[in-house]
Amino acid sequence: MIYLSQLLGNPVLDADGEKVGTVSDLGIATGEVFPRITSLAFMGPGRTPIMVSWRKFVDTYDEHEVHLKVVSTDLRFSFLQPDEVLLARDILNKQIVDTHGMRVVRVNDLKLSDTSSTQLRLLGAEVGARGLLRSLHPALERVALRLARTFGHPLPERIIAWSYMDLVERDLSNVKLSVSHKTLDDMHPADIADIIERLDPRLRGQVFAQLDDEQRAGAMAEFDDDAMAAELMGNMNETDASRMLSEMDPDDAAELVSELDYDKAEKLLRLMGVQEQRAIRQLLGYRENTAGRIMTSEVATIDEGATVADAVALLRGLDEDFEAVRYVYLTDGDGRLSGVVTLNALIVAEGATRLSELATQDLVTASPEDDQEDVAEDIAKYDLLAMPVVNDEGRLLGIVTVDDALDVLEEEHAEDLRVAGGAADGEDSGHASALIWLVRRNAWVALWAIGVLALAFVVGGSLGLGETLVAAIPLAVALVLADDAVSYVTNFFIEHDPDDEDSPSMIGFTFRGLGLGVALGALVALIVLALESVIASPAVPASLDGLGPVLTTGGAAAAASTFFSFSSSPLYLAVLRSRDERNKETSGFTLSMVAMLLAAVVYLVAVVALAAPMGLVG
Repeated sequence: MIYLSQLLGNPVLDADGEKVGTVSDLGIATGEVFPRITSLAFMGPGRTPIMVSWRKFVDTYDEHEVHLKVVSTDLRFSFLQPDEVLLARDILNKQIVDTHGMRVVRVNDLKLSDTSSTQLRLLGAEVGARGLLRSLHPALERVALRLARTFGHPLPERIIAWSYMDLVERDLSNVKLSVSHKTLDDMHPADIADIIERLDPRLRGQVFAQLDDEQRAGAMAEFDDDAMAAELMGNMNETDASRMLSEMDPDDAAELVSELDYDKAEKLLRLMGVQEQRAIRQLLGYRENTAGRIMTSEVATIDEGATVADAVALLRGLDEDFEAVRYVYLTDGDGRLSGVVTLNALIVAEGATRLSELATQDLVTASPEDDQEDVAEDIAKYDLLAMPVVNDEGRLLGIVTVDDALDVLEEEHAEDLRVAGGAADGEDSGHASALIWLVRRNAWVALWAIGVLALAFVVGGSLGLGETLVAAIPLAVALVLADDAVSYVTNFFIEHDPDDEDSPSMIGFTFRGLGLGVALGALVALIVLALESVIASPAVPASLDGLGPVLTTGGAAAAASTFFSFSSSPLYLAVLRSRDERNKETSGFTLSMVAMLLAAVVYLVAVVALAAPMGLVG
């Protein structure tokens, strides 16, 4: 096996052994299961780009050089064919879609199979750490492999076969892919949406444009980021965007249109058919986060006097793209909902059976103004596949399907995690996100370092470096406990609804916070006193005796800071509830940063107040 990184930059020698250039790229014929290398591109004299046929002119090759069959004067230039791509230019260091793993990855190297002395074939893309290290320098890969083996953690290759690679940074409309090649076109709309969301912003529109109307509509309905979906639609021409909206379910289309500015939305709606436009406008008439906004008006309804045969005929006449049907809803002469029949009941019943005999009259319904989270929870509670939405007169307006209910519950779960300072599943991925997560979870370290500098400034040079660091040790404890105080508040906020009669009162919560502040502050003080007693013991060198008062001062300040953090918990809870009532999100990370900053300020003030009588402040 050989890798592209091992070939790039190697000298190209003619039949006389004269150097005619250096390897710059390799071309492949894409119309094969394992594409052959068809072209050799190299940089000739005077940095002249040259491309020749691999089969006609390459004699031998290895990791160090490429030998040609002819002398330089007998070379004949060739050109890239419509079904060819260049490995370095079109694939290496590019984002690709791994259609097998359903993810976006970056190509670090390309693995080639040397099946004969001159024949090369592309096996796949290396997307792991080994490819990255090898592309920097082969020695780095060897060192990493030895270290990995030493510690018992092998460093495997991560190869994606050509048949599972979809190139998103090149228009392949004229490229003939292999028969077994899998592209985005073969993927489920949810997977396509997930892939597009993970692409670089400059590539999203390019990939989205490759899809047909049905695929766009399906993917658009699956996007988690409404703003990104609106941006993609905003970049489409109005005719295409309107046609795509017509392909979407009314509830999904209404959600997307609500993200557009008024003029854009009106233009798109006017271009749609009257029936689709009316359905979307009706849903847009309801407030956000209500059952009316997320329901679909595509409902299978029939008169309560009809038979099973009538219902079957109705279902057979529905469009192929009609919202998934699990129930047939019965209405009386005034259009009021009177019962529901499941598909299971229809299948086993005789054709002449009246639907009223099979129907369930004890219905669980929702009002269009009901909160969407309450409706979703009821769907889960009663194990429903859809819940009918009726007006005050009992007339059926639409249904909230189980998939929409799951989306609502997922959104609420993600919002709760954000408030608590966490992240929803799949929200953070990759090395950059891992670094952000690490910084978020250990922000106290940066604040502690700043606190050490502030403490050194406050003491004005009265303490040495070692004494300053000792005094600052309790500050780290105070910062961590301040972060815990916010976690305590956010957990209480998530678990207890203030409107619930069984929820603890604000007064009770306040006393609990004060109690925790006293208990934890006392614990910090006791630990510091224990450390001071150790320092004062005969076993410790006398030169360290001066650290005892410094540690005591820092410990007392940390205890005061801890008491302040937990006694402030009712204030943090009031902020969370106030913003929640105004339908505003609150970042748990921001709240933690504020709490830790206040804790650091209280600590520094306490140090000054306690150290001044001891002459420690300059």
